[in-house]
Amino acid sequence: MPEFISDDQFDHFFGDGFAHTAWRLESRRGYASDRSGDGFKRWLRGEDPQTDPNRPWCRSIAAQTAAGKRVGRVRIADEPITDGQAYLLHVGWANVQAGEDIRHLPRATALRLNLPERDFWLFDSEHLLEMHFDQDDNYLGAELVDDVEAVLDACQIRDRARHYAVPRAAFVDQVASRV
Repeated sequence: MPEFISDDQFDHFFGDGFAHTAWRLESRRGYASDRSGDGFKRWLRGEDPQTDPNRPWCRSIAAQTAAGKRVGRVRIADEPITDGQAYLLHVGWANVQAGEDIRHLPRATALRLNLPERDFWLFDSEHLLEMHFDQDDNYLGAELVDDVEAVLDACQIRDRARHYAVPRAAFVDQVASRV
C-alpha cells in the first residue's frame, strides 16, 4: 500500500510548492467526486451545471498564471467520450479562462504512444504526485514519488501527451462534429 501525503502537503504543491510548472495526466473514464456532485447531476438532466469561475481552484490558477507560472493537463478521452469525460469537457471552460492549459487526447492515440492509464501531477519536472483511485473511481490519496527515474518517466509521458493532445476548444469542436 502506498504512503499517502496529507491534504496540507498536497495543497502546498499548488501554492509555494512549485516555481514554474504544474501538469497533470488524467486517464480515468470518470471520477466519483464528479458523479456525486450537484453540477454533474444538473448536467445529466440537461441543465446548466452552474460552473463557478470564481471557485478556489480557478482563483488559485489565475494567481499562479498571473505570477508567470504554467498550469496544464491532458485528459485522455474515449470514443465516444464517457459521461464523466463529457462533463469535464463542458465545465473545463472555467479552468481555461483562469489560465489553465487543458488538452485532450484520444485514448487510441494514448495507447499508440504507450501512455499509461494512471493519474499524476508533475511539478517543475522534479516532484511527482501519483494519484490513487479505487475500482469505483474514488480518490484514495496522493503518493509523493521521489525516485529520479520515475520523475523522468513522468516528464517523458508529459511531453508525448502534450505534443499530440489538442486544446480544449478544438476538442469541443471535434466531439460536436461526431454527434
